[in-house]
Amino acid sequence: MRPRSMSSKFAYPVAALFLALALPAAGQDAASQINAEIQRLQQSLKDRPLADPDFPNVNSVAEGELKAASEELNAGQMYLSLERLARIFDGLQGVRVVADKKAATVKGGLPIFEAEWKRVSTSVSARDQQVREKDWSQAPEAIRALSETAQSKPMPLLEGGRAFATTTQPKDGLFNIGEAQGEAEFAAFCATLHLPRKASTPLRRSLLPELQALQERTNTAFVPPRSITLHSNFIALNSTLKLAEELDAARLYSGALYQYLEAVRQYGMLDPITPDSTRQSALKDAIAAMRKKLDSSTSDDSIAQIFVERAASQVTHADGSAPSAEDWSSAQLIMDRVLPAYSAARKPAAPLQQASGKTVEIALVRWPYT
Repeated sequence: MRPRSMSSKFAYPVAALFLALALPAAGQDAASQINAEIQRLQQSLKDRPLADPDFPNVNSVAEGELKAASEELNAGQMYLSLERLARIFDGLQGVRVVADKKAATVKGGLPIFEAEWKRVSTSVSARDQQVREKDWSQAPEAIRALSETAQSKPMPLLEGGRAFATTTQPKDGLFNIGEAQGEAEFAAFCATLHLPRKASTPLRRSLLPELQALQERTNTAFVPPRSITLHSNFIALNSTLKLAEELDAARLYSGALYQYLEAVRQYGMLDPITPDSTRQSALKDAIAAMRKKLDSSTSDDSIAQIFVERAASQVTHADGSAPSAEDWSSAQLIMDRVLPAYSAARKPAAPLQQASGKTVEIALVRWPYT
């Protein structure tokens, strides 16, 4: 077993935090707080560049991701910027711990790893308590969803890190415990954001019926040749469903909805359809119209806004480059499947279907949240 590649995390899920989070200035709005955090992370990379042969390009990649987050924020895509920042917290903190602790862990072995593991576990517990004390009733649901998602990850990551350390080499568990620290810090950062919630409060409920139905469709789709050619896609989809189910079981329903909608998108990408040039123009218009509708709505539909902002960024790149076929397919899926799934999730749940009595066992090997 080996830790996950840092390059794969930066390709879509990326993240970082090195310094302890400071409380925001009184009265500072969320956009200003996010901008200040981006600048702080940029400065931390300048002051202490990451140097580890296992991650040779981490500084330049991280700088690019932080620049993209800043551009998204300046373009009015605050939730998209925050979503990217979530990915940045996790990965860079993993690299930071590897760079800082690898030499001592190689020399001292498992006792040194265990000492670092316990230190981070204590820090994670403190951050978790901080987030649990947050009154979310006045915060947009999207921020709550991002915080809940991050809040649920540290313990599985810590346990995964310990497994790496004990079954291979102690240094192999360092990246995971750094990730755990980054996730906990991001969850706490979200809890400090100052952004008023819209007047209408959406229905928050368990998504177990929807999650079970989507898992069944995923299991049915997992057959050759797709189960072979799209193996990594199925791993990502099942990981997202697993996380959504864990959030739902913990009654972290905002996070569960966010992950369920991402699973809907990932399932659709198993059979992507790229719109032709005529439909591409119509898709851009539909996305723009939906953004205006959500912006002017009195209801807190901020979780839907995350995906609409993502779709907008996929069809119109900030650097002027042409969207890929995957970009077009993902944006189309967001409009055609993710948003209807969001609307359905805001209604009372349908009754759970009774099991047919037939079972199918599928063995999937996956690490936490890969």
